[in-house]
Amino acid sequence: MNYNKTIFSCFTGYIVQAIINNFIPLLFITLQGSYGIPLSRITLLITVNFGIQLAVDLLSAFFVDRIGYRASVVSAHACAAGGLILLPVLPEIMPPFAGILAAVALYAVGGGLIEVLISPIMESCPTDNKEKAMSMLHSFYCWGQVGVVLLSTLFFTIAGVENWKLLSVIWAVIPVVNGILFLRAPIAPLISEGERGMKFGELLRSGTFLLLLLMMMCAGASELAVSQWASFFAESGLRISKTAGDLAGPMAFAALMGASRWFYGKHGEHISLDRFMIISGLLCAASYLMISVVPVPSVNLAGCGLCGLSVGIMWPGTFSKAAASLKRGGTMMFSLLALAGDVGCSCGPSLVGAVSGGTGSMKKGILAAGVFPVLMVVGVILLKKKNTEK
Repeated sequence: MNYNKTIFSCFTGYIVQAIINNFIPLLFITLQGSYGIPLSRITLLITVNFGIQLAVDLLSAFFVDRIGYRASVVSAHACAAGGLILLPVLPEIMPPFAGILAAVALYAVGGGLIEVLISPIMESCPTDNKEKAMSMLHSFYCWGQVGVVLLSTLFFTIAGVENWKLLSVIWAVIPVVNGILFLRAPIAPLISEGERGMKFGELLRSGTFLLLLLMMMCAGASELAVSQWASFFAESGLRISKTAGDLAGPMAFAALMGASRWFYGKHGEHISLDRFMIISGLLCAASYLMISVVPVPSVNLAGCGLCGLSVGIMWPGTFSKAAASLKRGGTMMFSLLALAGDVGCSCGPSLVGAVSGGTGSMKKGILAAGVFPVLMVVGVILLKKKNTEK
């Protein structure tokens, strides 16, 4: 059976995830001006989006196997498309903020399901090198992030930001088409016939799984602790505008992270995943030192770029290590790993903010967050030792 359609749909699924997470932040100022919504309420949209995705990460572990992967992934794309289509509609027929919030909540359900489902569907495909395939898959989130910002900026330049409602519907075409593709794409079983997936309690009693949870938290924290401040360092280091800073900071970070994943996806058969992850973790720790210790803005910006390059393999690499280490992990394992990764995405920036306090400088906080890539390296070494002893 040919699984090329499934692999293509999985790649596109992560582009859908990038649209969900990165489109509405581009509209914050527009929504504030158009509907008179305070900025404090506008930023709540991000909290709701990721909060719902976290909840779906957890809850999906208990229903995906019952209704099946195909029904779940098609429903995920339907929710993503529905939210994007309703985003310009609901504020016109109900209180604006409530309408926007409802649309965001709907596509957040789709985003949470996509995050849980796409990696195991890809893992189940009969590919020559699953580590390579997983890394290549996750690179498409990065390319999606870059594409959403660049293409949206181009659209706003040509058509005007006041036409954002049309763009929201245009972006919805991608999940609609991909959902249709998933209706017919072959989906292989994640676990061999006759075997059962590991239960919640069984996973939590596994030292290997707990180590993988720690690694996923560190992967998310290592990435987000720096990426959220990349625009700031670009603006201060290059003394450029906010728009140019967004392109030189977060976009460069995402592009370099995608390049790292693409590189392993192309050449992974010649590279030990353990070695690649350990070297990446050490480079990530070095990037944190470049950002937090060196009093030169251009070096701080270079550290942001190195961080993007080095964190690329952490998330997909941990998924691959989990699939290889716990072959019966099943949906429950992938759901809890996605949850741990999202918790890390919250913990990283939170630690930076808490340690920095009211000093106005994030450098002290970023130095403290350097513990995450160090723990990632320790986790990879310990996991390799555990697997060797089996």
